[in-house]
Amino acid sequence: MISPPEVFKSLADETRARATLLIASLGELCVCELMCALDDNQPKISRHLAQLRSCGLLLDRRQGQWVYYRLNPDLPAWVKEMLQVILQANGPWLTDNSRRLQNMNDRPIRASACC
Repeated sequence: MISPPEVFKSLADETRARATLLIASLGELCVCELMCALDDNQPKISRHLAQLRSCGLLLDRRQGQWVYYRLNPDLPAWVKEMLQVILQANGPWLTDNSRRLQNMNDRPIRASACC
């Protein structure tokens, strides 16, 4: 079970907060999509995603060459509700990230998640 300090520590970093909120908003994103949306390099994005996965906020799945991240469906209700409140109250904070993602060329095509 994830504790409040773990959640807040994980989301205290801007890159991790933006990645988590984009994933919460869109359901699932791959590393390359997050690289584009966050305008950052693969090692940095992957390092942040690994931390979010290790604390239990995110789960990943591999599809060919792509690794997709999604919110852990077993998160406590308070975490899911908090993320939705943050999204609703701070949409403009993610506008540039969302715009970059929408304009991304050659986005990977998802097969349905296995779980």
